[in-house]
Amino acid sequence: MPSEPSKTLETFPNPQPQRDYQIHMEIPEFTCLCPKTGQPDFAHLTLDYIPDAACVELKSLKLYIWSFRDEGHFHEAVTNRIVDDLAAALKPRYLRLTARFYVRGGIFTNVVAEHRQPGWQPPARVELQEFASALPPNVRG
Repeated sequence: MPSEPSKTLETFPNPQPQRDYQIHMEIPEFTCLCPKTGQPDFAHLTLDYIPDAACVELKSLKLYIWSFRDEGHFHEAVTNRIVDDLAAALKPRYLRLTARFYVRGGIFTNVVAEHRQPGWQPPARVELQEFASALPPNVRG
């Protein structure tokens, strides 16, 4: 039986809850409708989160994203709605959603919304040198 869109976000237990680690997802085919014109809006979503006790199950995320296809939403509202729904389902330590909407009327719209677990502070960032730039000039390609 074919899948259908759904607003249900399923989760599974975080396999490493003692560690802060980032999950990065690219969702290049998000669509919803302009609430003013009914025309389709297209966006590339980038989801980054640091899980606490739960991670999002990918098929449910796909069906959830699909559920917006025939709904009218302003860019700002739908981005924040997705963050709120994911935060409610996952209760992550940190979550950021970047929505890059494609051009409409000569304007690109990017909306970034975040959620932080109260009291959570990110560990200090470690900067690593890229491998190629660490090689001597005569060895680089």
